Amino acid sequence: MKRVLAIFPAGADDDRATRGLVGAASRLAQSLGGSFEALSLGSPTAGLMALLGPLADSLLTVELPEVGHDQPERTLTALAAVARSRQPAAILLGNETASQEMAPRLAHRLGGSAVGDAISLEVVDQQIRAQRSVYGGKAVATIGLRRLPAVVWLRARAFAPADPSERSGSGASVRVEPALLQPALDGPLTVRIAERIEEAATGARLEEAKVIVAGGRGLGGPEPFAELQALSTLLGGQTAASRAACDSGWCPPSWQVGQTGRKVAPSLYLAVAIRGASQHMAGISESKVIAAINLDPEAPIFRHCRFGLVEDYRKVLPLLQRRLAEQMS
Repeated sequence: MKRVLAIFPAGADDDRATRGLVGAASRLAQSLGGSFEALSLGSPTAGLMALLGPLADSLLTVELPEVGHDQPERTLTALAAVARSRQPAAILLGNETASQEMAPRLAHRLGGSAVGDAISLEVVDQQIRAQRSVYGGKAVATIGLRRLPAVVWLRARAFAPADPSERSGSGASVRVEPALLQPALDGPLTVRIAERIEEAATGARLEEAKVIVAGGRGLGGPEPFAELQALSTLLGGQTAASRAACDSGWCPPSWQVGQTGRKVAPSLYLAVAIRGASQHMAGISESKVIAAINLDPEAPIFRHCRFGLVEDYRKVLPLLQRRLAEQMS
């Protein structure tokens, strides 16, 4: 029987990204005529347990000191050991940074093949194929994963949640034998955490936001982002930024949207003073509506947006906030 193993990081809960990973794993297992197994790094949350219960055939838990995002080498060793014992045909991960770093290395250790940022999965003649955007979102490539296991990390919000009627899993808990994980404990510590800085999270994650107001280099400094935050709050959304704005230190790295940042799919993406380089557009191509405000009529973003305004944002935002406040009062 061909197994599909989905890996969930510590603290994974019942959010849209997790539901998409569960849905992708469930449907791929069905296409392969195999089983769907879930592996949690750390004790699974109640939300994850409730989500997996009706769908997964088994739930494995790895609970070891220093196994997690803080110790990638030990985590990688533990995951490789579990994968060898379960012999999955496919291993699916989410799009968090640790999973992106882990996927190709895990595939190498297991003698498999890897692909990242997948937007769809299919089985053709018993071969797993993944599709991903290329050339800054201008085309889609189909990649056949010939060597098993196929290790794939998925783009957030690209996969629909699973329908409980699709399949019926037992949700049985499987104990990972401590002896299997001993090499992960005995291995040398190649990375030590010197300091941890946690950014307070407010509101929905960018990948979950339905409305995003983003700013770019054209804002000229960090102060205008306070105005963008006020506007996004008024719209019930989140604030984001281009790579240039983040690299300049005007806003936190967690706000970065683009090919090397978050990939988002809101109902409305309002780009303020963002030119729209291909790397940025690759991160917002799934947005339902893109609107832009920019002084430069030749800015590339005007070729991609549904609504565009050539104007100084400093003249537009106060008026927009006032009119929205009037509409909502």
